[in-house]
Amino acid sequence: MSTIINADTSDGLKFTSDTSGEIKLQSGGTDIATVNSSGITMASGKAVSGGEIIQNTGPAFSAYLSANQTITTNTYTKLQIDTVDFDTSSDYDNTTDYRFTPSVAGYYQVTALASTSGLANATVHFINIYKYGSIFARGSRFANGATAGTQSVATKLIYMNGTTDYLEFYVFHNHGSNLSTISGVDLTYATANLVRAA
Repeated sequence: MSTIINADTSDGLKFTSDTSGEIKLQSGGTDIATVNSSGITMASGKAVSGGEIIQNTGPAFSAYLSANQTITTNTYTKLQIDTVDFDTSSDYDNTTDYRFTPSVAGYYQVTALASTSGLANATVHFINIYKYGSIFARGSRFANGATAGTQSVATKLIYMNGTTDYLEFYVFHNHGSNLSTISGVDLTYATANLVRAA
């Protein structure tokens, strides 16, 4: 039970008190939010409106490739992004599956960049963001010259269900022979953060 503060449509403001240390806010008998020592929790389907700034404590991660990785020609190759800058909810696997499986349902801003060395200007090269095993976003290609290397970046707002949905990052090229990524915090990386909970 909770201490209930209800803005009743017939009787005005009504209080029902107890000793739980929890306050339930209602309007017309419908739960709006619960206040306790942990903070404020909105009832299911309810949201704060009016432009207030709320601290976002949802999942976010940033990781990068620490060593060069071979990218096979004409093959979608998963990036083994292994070094974590931060992972606020421990939702990114940087050792086995190299995937982000966020634990909160909502809309995530996702960005991935891959740098590859020795790629000719005319060659197809792009990074892909995969959601649940299928391509969900494909990056654009920026060539720095025939031998200087190429970068591809993809970014998209993606809904994740907070349980089974996961993200992975793949590179594709058709150079004709295998190529190598260029590792480093600023050269081959992936990030994602919760923008809005579902």
